[in-house]
Amino acid sequence: MKIAVDAMGGDLAPQEIVKGAVDALRVIDDLEIFLVGQEDKVLQELKKLPDYPVKRITIIDAREVIAADEQAGMAIKRKKDSSLSVAMRMVKEKQAEAVVSAGNTGAFMAGALLLIGRLKGINRPALAPLIPTINRERFMLLDVGANAEARPEHLMHYGIMGNIYVQKLLDKKEPRVGLLNIGTEEGKGNQLTREAFPLLKACGINFIGNVEARNLLEGVADVVVCDGFTGNIVLKLMEGVVGGIFSSLKKEMVKNVRSKLGAVMLMPGLKDIKKRLDYMEYGGAPLLGVKGICIKSHGSSNAKAIKNAVVNQAYPLSRAAVNDIIRTEIDRMS
Repeated sequence: MKIAVDAMGGDLAPQEIVKGAVDALRVIDDLEIFLVGQEDKVLQELKKLPDYPVKRITIIDAREVIAADEQAGMAIKRKKDSSLSVAMRMVKEKQAEAVVSAGNTGAFMAGALLLIGRLKGINRPALAPLIPTINRERFMLLDVGANAEARPEHLMHYGIMGNIYVQKLLDKKEPRVGLLNIGTEEGKGNQLTREAFPLLKACGINFIGNVEARNLLEGVADVVVCDGFTGNIVLKLMEGVVGGIFSSLKKEMVKNVRSKLGAVMLMPGLKDIKKRLDYMEYGGAPLLGVKGICIKSHGSSNAKAIKNAVVNQAYPLSRAAVNDIIRTEIDRMS
């Protein structure tokens, strides 16, 4: 299995990206990694790591870097020798089975569409992270920003793709697929959700109907579909709430001697909760609906996140041939 890693993408590149890629190689024996980026800088980071598996790493020199604030489409078109563009082309040309990047999100999605292309029958790919719940389960939310707007058939495609991902990666035979809405009753919502409801109901997946945002963290569904504008707001609200709660708890725990003693007793449980909610544990989110496996990691990803993006996302998705299954299901629906 060969995976291309954008070594220059992300706030902590190339140091943390290179380290994470090497850590992934130490976990998976049949894995090879292409580190795509400025060869001198990548090599400099590799030399800091003792006994790294030299034979399973290839440096692909790419001199340009797409900055976080660059305009996505123009950057991909102009910077053909950027680490992200080169890594994407390697997937398109079948030199690598997957690409992992913590770089510019807009450029990542533009590159996937322009350089790799959509799967036949999928008009709108979806960015689909796994979200932890309070009952130690996870659900997939899609789309969270690949497309701000969607049509009813796009939401149906999201349901089909999310269903396949959860079956193959989370080992659930009949994932519960819900439609994010303002009420659970059929007929609720705007024109998009009202028209998407019957399509999801008829497409052969375990569609459980409308679900409300307040029940998401209770694990009401295994897959939740919505347009990218709504999904992005939900995702960022969750991140903000979780961050705010932990920040408030930290302040309360150091107020006085009594709270400090209580903090000592609560600390193991809080650490467990924080670990389950940490995006670093999941590594990244797949962009479902394109012809190659594309994993988008958080811009501030450290080595742990990059390792998990490769080990928990790119590698198993490629092994499970998820794209082939999605293509077959969409053809069946057509």
